[in-house]
Amino acid sequence: MSSRLPCPRCNTVASLALAAATFCASVSSASAEDAKPGTINLELNALQDSDKGCRIAFVVENGLERDIGKAAYEIALFDKEGMVERLMVLDFQELPAAKTKVRRFDLADAKCGAIGRVLVNDASACDGDGIEAGACIARLNPTTRSSVAFGK
Repeated sequence: MSSRLPCPRCNTVASLALAAATFCASVSSASAEDAKPGTINLELNALQDSDKGCRIAFVVENGLERDIGKAAYEIALFDKEGMVERLMVLDFQELPAAKTKVRRFDLADAKCGAIGRVLVNDASACDGDGIEAGACIARLNPTTRSSVAFGK
């Protein structure tokens, strides 16, 4: 009887397959953690001057298990000195479950460079089948990519 030695090439292929499977599992679990299920992730993404004033862009992801038929937030803008400059309601419209949307709003006569802070004061609308009262503010996770402070 001859004894067979393991094929070096087979060991390499098996090692690569194991490494790939481990990598894919770690990426999947990291993505699941970042998604923050059960929250509405609202990112202040950009502020750009326009002919109308300041254009503000948000990226919003509904991490709830149900569609939101209508979401609107009362937003307060503060100047660089911390004084409330204006209070307004921004209508984010429909937010389907597990869907990311971009919403842009033109803030008439506002100068982006003068905005020091954006605050989500409250949810003025949060409607949908099976959506509990207050979910749009209680489960809100505000973040920012801009230099302007953003929170609730």
